[in-house]
Amino acid sequence: MTALTLYDTLSRRKRPFEPIDPERVTLYVCGPTVYNYAHIGNARPAVVFDVLARALRHIYGADKVIYARNITDVDDKIIASSRETGEPIEAITTRYAEIYRQDMGSVGVAMPDIEPHATQHIPQMVAMAAKLIEDGFAYEAEGHVLFSVNSFDGYGKLSRRSLDDMIAGARVEVAPYKKDPADFVLWKPAADDEPGWESPWGRGRPGWHLECSAMTAEHLGETFDIHGGGVDLVFPHHENEIAQSVCAHGGKAMANYWIHNGFLTMGTDKMSKSLGNVQLVHDLVKEHPGEVLRYALLTAHYRAPLTWTSDLLAKTRRSLDRIYGVLRRLADVEAADVTAPQEFLDQLFDDLNTPKALSVLFQIASRANKAETEEERARAKGELLAAGALLGLGQGDPDAWFGLTDIDPAEREQIDGLIAARNQARADKDWARADAVRDELNALNVQVDDGPEGSTWRKQE
Repeated sequence: MTALTLYDTLSRRKRPFEPIDPERVTLYVCGPTVYNYAHIGNARPAVVFDVLARALRHIYGADKVIYARNITDVDDKIIASSRETGEPIEAITTRYAEIYRQDMGSVGVAMPDIEPHATQHIPQMVAMAAKLIEDGFAYEAEGHVLFSVNSFDGYGKLSRRSLDDMIAGARVEVAPYKKDPADFVLWKPAADDEPGWESPWGRGRPGWHLECSAMTAEHLGETFDIHGGGVDLVFPHHENEIAQSVCAHGGKAMANYWIHNGFLTMGTDKMSKSLGNVQLVHDLVKEHPGEVLRYALLTAHYRAPLTWTSDLLAKTRRSLDRIYGVLRRLADVEAADVTAPQEFLDQLFDDLNTPKALSVLFQIASRANKAETEEERARAKGELLAAGALLGLGQGDPDAWFGLTDIDPAEREQIDGLIAARNQARADKDWARADAVRDELNALNVQVDDGPEGSTWRKQE
């Protein structure tokens, strides 16, 4: 079995993955702040770490992996949305958390094993802030609790920035109650019209960074295996998480591996609301099968930038047509109970190299298409399904994929016969006959796509 290697942002190198306890492999990913719809860039980490969770479960067993992804349900943006719309905060967060789950599910992202909500962990956050004050790493000032960055020698190691650079590069709040401009908030006062909880420092609410530290310690332990998120979270969010967690837990590492996915861009620009180029998952799945979006998100290595275009979606649709076309041709073959082939695992387990893994997936599909004996077909189909399952691809009904479930069986038989006749004419290089059959198919409003694994068809709307 190929060992899993992962690129660790903290050490800046690819490392073999060695869990703290193979019987309890732990993964935490920063989840959504639930005040609006998720855009396709938000779906990239959800899909990437869903694949990582699948890989871990393949290696260690489904019951040995604990995957936690949080819900941030108290935040300035949520409060602003409530003020703007007049809708209660809980109604906003409940609605958008459920929409997020549904939208991510539409692109094949399974629910995490644990989904901690920030508002359900306030006591743990208060306790962590109090301990940081007690141990000299934080201080109270005008109802705020702030972490003193100068108290932690390791501050900046994750992002590899100097303190001066971090202050210059971050829009830090310059406040008179801060001892240092880079000190960050663990707890802050809450206005009367804001959500708040009682604490030793008065009624207030937690800072964003403190939330993740408290929730991971509660559910995964003071040190866990993998912490994931987008590259935009390296600083300040993850840098601050490390500082407060390490100091609160007697110098113990927060996580042993820090994994970050790259940006998704629209042309040359990062997707952002300010640029007006945001594409929402909620809208995209109305126009494209969710599996097409998922495939597109896996076409680039997770650490590399990914450019999102309509051409990309068209290509991934055709690629999935090829996979489902093979599975449809093998519909009567019972898949062998086999695992994904080693050449596929070698690529996927090499720092989740999904582009190369996808390339191998098509080699398996080609092998399945060319298999001659019943045993070869059964094994190849089993391998194709097993490899696809690790990527979250190719697990649907091939007839449903091509929109054939509602077509009259007699018409399907007629069309399949015409496709077979056209393929034979092409093989015989009888181009006139092939063109004539194509005209018959066009008259039936049938779209035919030819690929390396053969021809696929669907009825045009």
